[in-house]
Amino acid sequence: MKDIEGREDIDLLVDTFYGKVQKDAVIGPFFNDVAKVNWDEHLPHLKDFWEAGLFHTVGFKGNIIKTHQDLNAKSSMKKEHFDHWVALFSGTVDKLFQGPNAEAAKQKAWSMSVVIQMKI
Repeated sequence: MKDIEGREDIDLLVDTFYGKVQKDAVIGPFFNDVAKVNWDEHLPHLKDFWEAGLFHTVGFKGNIIKTHQDLNAKSSMKKEHFDHWVALFSGTVDKLFQGPNAEAAKQKAWSMSVVIQMKI
């Protein structure tokens, strides 16, 4: 298995992961029913976010804390939701990639979930 090496790999990771999220019984409703995510518009932002996070590129514009605070105001997100998100993300990374960047992606996902939980 190869490591996450660039945008093509980010695209594969994000498309695969959020394909699972959309169908997930635990966290899918937050995205589909509460936030009513337009996936065609949102996926490029998520790809920019992960590319910036892993490869320090410029391109992501957004405030993930505010977005999650607004979402939490509509429907309370609990620790188990974040834990499930991290487990699903990490499992997706493990099925697709192996290496330092893959490990960094999993660590960033966990760290991000902790920060968001503290801020909401």
